Amino acid sequence: MPTKSQSQEEKFMTKEFKRIYDKTTRTWYEVPEDQYRDYDRWRTALRKRMQYRGECFCPRSKWWLCDGNCLDCEFHNNTTISLDDPLPDGEGTLANYVPDDAPLIEEVLSEKAELDQLFERLQELMPEAKRIGELREEGLSDEAIADIIGIKRTTFLSRLKKAKEKLSEEFPDWF
Repeated sequence: MPTKSQSQEEKFMTKEFKRIYDKTTRTWYEVPEDQYRDYDRWRTALRKRMQYRGECFCPRSKWWLCDGNCLDCEFHNNTTISLDDPLPDGEGTLANYVPDDAPLIEEVLSEKAELDQLFERLQELMPEAKRIGELREEGLSDEAIADIIGIKRTTFLSRLKKAKEKLSEEFPDWF
């Protein structure tokens, strides 16, 4: 009858092993195939993600060196550039030459004030406009909205049309 230690040894002997290289110690380690498969799946996904970003240029013949520590890898290409780094000619920084497409704060505030005026005028023309907007966001049809508000659908549509015409005259930039 096999002893407990013998049965564990037999299990150990029947598993297939794969090897993983450790760059820091320059040593090969044998690991069970299931552990190797999990490790290899993880590092392959990481390597592909880094290659997609253009940060890894590891050749296929060197994939066995990949340990997932990209920052210390000889094949890592750091593409991060700071806008504050000085230019090679010493004439300023990259931030001095990168266009800023963001709108000026004055423009944003001006448009916000005009939009607020538009909503106030809409409220004057059609007091139920806010409720109509909320019902439209819920995906209700014009007929359902007219029923909820308590008017006929044709009356509802004609009021909307008139309000839109008046607002487009008063606020031509918004329509």
